[in-house]
Amino acid sequence: MKSSVSIYIGLMSGTSIDGIDGVLAQFSATGQPTIITSTSIALPESLRHELLALNQSGPDELVRAARAANSLAAHYAAACRHLLENTHLETNDINAIGAHGQTVRHNPGAGYTLQLNAPALLAELSGLNVIADFRTRDVAAGGQGAPLVPAFHATVFSHHKPRIVLNLGGMANISVLDPGEPVRGFDTGPANVLLDLWCERHTGQAYDKNGEWAASGTSCTGLLHHLMHSEPWFAAPPPKSTGRDLFNAAWLDERLRAWQSSHPAAKLDPADIQATLVELTAQSVADAIRQEAPDSEDILVCGGGAFNAGLMQALAKATGLPVVTTDAAGVPVQMVEALAFAWLAWAYDNNHPAGLPSVTGARKPTILGCLYKA
Repeated sequence: MKSSVSIYIGLMSGTSIDGIDGVLAQFSATGQPTIITSTSIALPESLRHELLALNQSGPDELVRAARAANSLAAHYAAACRHLLENTHLETNDINAIGAHGQTVRHNPGAGYTLQLNAPALLAELSGLNVIADFRTRDVAAGGQGAPLVPAFHATVFSHHKPRIVLNLGGMANISVLDPGEPVRGFDTGPANVLLDLWCERHTGQAYDKNGEWAASGTSCTGLLHHLMHSEPWFAAPPPKSTGRDLFNAAWLDERLRAWQSSHPAAKLDPADIQATLVELTAQSVADAIRQEAPDSEDILVCGGGAFNAGLMQALAKATGLPVVTTDAAGVPVQMVEALAFAWLAWAYDNNHPAGLPSVTGARKPTILGCLYKA
């Protein structure tokens, strides 16, 4: 018999594929969450590299994808065990897990989005109901299927003044919270995805800690202009979403070659390019806010990019707005997306539409997710 208390687990392994964040939270009747405990676990390098590789076509990819999904589910189950060990709760106290899986393809214009996950296996391993597959219902209704979090942001972070909630994961997305207006939201472009791949390629480190390597370089205005204006996606109006299908190593290498061939005398070292990629994230976010939410008065930032001091400073300069982390609003930056998936599971169970036409462009509001009973 399930407890009458509404308690959900949210799990998230984002575009950066650096680990799994998990949150166990209690929800009020209106969906307001209270975090009970949280955890973060690293993914094995072998699984991380396989998930990255599966973003591109390759040999035997169907079998490899199935195996990777099963491995990911096992790590999700381990995160759930960690969460329960941190409390006095038992499995029969938990309503469900919200588990997004790992996005490896996203092309809503062609009518599909694909997340690697094994929710049935996760239900077996955890003994808990699992709610998964959050994007496809919205895509079927003509929407982008992304971003998924603006309805959650509106529940938790709405204020009496217009504000932006900015998630800096692999990609950057904003939620536009304007009092009295429907929430809006869309992807603005790359956040950490290009920064991480360039850093790993040239330093061997998975990410640029605190933006220190970028700070040792100098941003190139000409290259920044080329990166932004050679990609039509940036100028497209919302609703829009993106992912590694577009912003990846091939995208960056092609543009670097084109710019260098037209500027043969220019000498940029890798740190200069890293500094320019920081500006690419900051300027694309700033342009989106100026075009779509010019009355915004502040920016709440979450996701791994919130720990990059250089990027946070670049955002404040580019937008001219106060930029603070969601810690200031009571939710730790690294836990926002995991908490969002706990909320999405709550929304599914409560028949609450989380797929919003004002965000995704779908024909109608939709209930997001599918249930796998334990």
